[in-house]
Amino acid sequence: MTRAPGKELEQVILRLLSQRSPESSICPSDAARAARPQSWRPLMDEVRAAAGRLAARGEVDVTQGGRVVDIASARGPVRIRRHRPA
Repeated sequence: MTRAPGKELEQVILRLLSQRSPESSICPSDAARAARPQSWRPLMDEVRAAAGRLAARGEVDVTQGGRVVDIASARGPVRIRRHRPA
């Protein structure tokens, strides 16, 4: 993938999660590396935005320290997992 617009990044996140156990999570950098292995760092903001859109639609949860957080206000490392109803 030479270019990774938002929709494609959403698909990468969902694909990576589908390849893991339902209890597992991924780091946003996992999605960035899968989308653009040679130059993944510049994608980090886009991946976080894609995760935020997926979370807003109820497809994933974004967590920090094991607790669900709003990625827009989260500072520091986060994880992305399949949505778990409360």
